[in-house]
Amino acid sequence: MAGTRLPRRKIAVYFADELLAGRNVTNQLAAYLVETKRVREAVLIVRDIEVALADRGVLLADVASSRELATETKDAITAYLKKTTGAHDIQLRTSVNTDLLGGVLVETPSERLDATIRHRLNQLTATKI
Repeated sequence: MAGTRLPRRKIAVYFADELLAGRNVTNQLAAYLVETKRVREAVLIVRDIEVALADRGVLLADVASSRELATETKDAITAYLKKTTGAHDIQLRTSVNTDLLGGVLVETPSERLDATIRHRLNQLTATKI
């Protein structure tokens, strides 16, 4: 791949396959981005890699909540994502966001599930008008 400017999708497929083969690709990806002067595209390429992984049944999901999630809650989110996406492997990246009143915000490469209290209150307000 060195020196060659490839479409983002091809880059994503290559690195997704490398990751699934158990290889650490961080240095290789960084070197490619620097060599081809595509560092500004890093976030987009990483997102494309996540989409390519999802296409192969490995789903990365970002889960934000107002406090640390219990194991049971993480298991429930994982089960829900498996059921709704068909992915066989779910990897949760959890974070605590103290700005959230409660509930969870789940983001995958292709969808967003806003089950926060703020979102529910906004929905109630919108339907009342």
